[in-house]
Amino acid sequence: MSLILFTLVVRVRDGLPLSASTDFQHNPELQERKQQLRTISKALSLFPDRGVVKGHDLNICFLSSEGVSYMSVCDARLPAAMAFCFLEDLRWEFTAHMDSAKVALAARPYPFLEFDNSIAWLQQQYPVLCCIGPPGQNQRLEPVTAPGILSLVLNIMCSSLNLIRGVHLIEYTFQDDYEGIWNVVAFLLAFLCCVGQCHLYLFHSSLKRVKSLTLLSVVVVCNCFLFGLRNVWQLLFHLAVAVLVTLLTLNRKLHDRTNDCGV
Repeated sequence: MSLILFTLVVRVRDGLPLSASTDFQHNPELQERKQQLRTISKALSLFPDRGVVKGHDLNICFLSSEGVSYMSVCDARLPAAMAFCFLEDLRWEFTAHMDSAKVALAARPYPFLEFDNSIAWLQQQYPVLCCIGPPGQNQRLEPVTAPGILSLVLNIMCSSLNLIRGVHLIEYTFQDDYEGIWNVVAFLLAFLCCVGQCHLYLFHSSLKRVKSLTLLSVVVVCNCFLFGLRNVWQLLFHLAVAVLVTLLTLNRKLHDRTNDCGV
């Protein structure tokens, strides 16, 4: 099922419909939104050049330019940026193929029926319902900062040291009848936590705060358990790196995408 359910191109000065997509659905809310869309088209001169009228399941998006307004009824799950990208593409397509003089002189509704096929083709280029994932799936984080790069390098160093020490101890553990097995577990668990911290910093994740604090807690416990195999300065170094990457992860916000496609 397409996320763009209906599209209408109208003349701004009087709301005369110029072209529209073909609609075979009998969704009551869709019919209601189409009626609202036509009401809005009669008063476009009172509205800004672009806007969104939000509904329960369906939104109306419109974009006006050079005396023509491009309007669509979209599934509410479609990001506004993508809806306006569609309307921008529609505007370019209409401007390239339709004569502005004919638009100004049109006296009857839907004088550009041949453009309906272009609308249908454009709608097919945009995602269907299955392409829109759960909230946050396509969200981007702010760019990595210099302190972030430093924390990643230090964290990779810590994870490498944990892995090397853990693998090195495995040989002695087999020789000593598994007496040092928990030291091996602590080193390898600390290694996995360091890798997890790097992943949380680089990629958006749900429950980021809970995951970050959990990984930090495990790193602290593992390093406290390894006291004796590491001196105080080594422990402080590992703990400081873990705290640094956790703070940077918690403070790295989602990138503001409100300016995408001119929205």
